[in-house]
Amino acid sequence: MRVMALDYGTRAIGVAISDELKLTVRPLTTLRRERQSRASTLERIATLVIEQEVETLVVGLPLRMDGTVGDAAERVLRFIRELQGKLQIPVVPYDERLTSREADEILRERGADARERRARSDEIAAAIILQDYLNDQARRDETEFPEYLTRH
Repeated sequence: MRVMALDYGTRAIGVAISDELKLTVRPLTTLRRERQSRASTLERIATLVIEQEVETLVVGLPLRMDGTVGDAAERVLRFIRELQGKLQIPVVPYDERLTSREADEILRERGADARERRARSDEIAAAIILQDYLNDQARRDETEFPEYLTRH
C-alpha cells in the first residue's frame, strides 16, 4: 500500500504518491480546481486513492511561519474534514511551510520556464510534503525499538 499527498491550493491541488515500500515519492498529477466542482474534486481524489492503492492520505497544512492556523490553514482543515467523510483511510494534516517556494526553486534548477513552473509546482510541492512526511515516519520508527531489542 502507498501513501499519497496533496498540496491544496486556491487554483490547483498537487498530487504525489509513494512507492509501495514508502521509500521514494514522485509527482503524480495536478487537479485544476477551477474546472471542477467541489464534489467532483473529492470524487477524483477518492478515485485516485482506490486506483493507486493508498493507505494514508497526507494533506499539506499551510501554517503561518509562527506555527499558528490562519485563513489558508482553516480552508485546508475544512477540506480535510470533507475528505475524512468521503474516504475510508486516515487523512493526515502535515505542516507544509515553504514547500511551494522549494518546489519553485527545484523547477528553476531544472531549467523550467515560468509556464512549466506554474503547471507543475503544485505536484512538486506535494512530493516535497510527502517525502518530509515519510522521513518523519521513518525517524519515529527508528526510535521505537521492539521489546526484545531493549532487554539486556
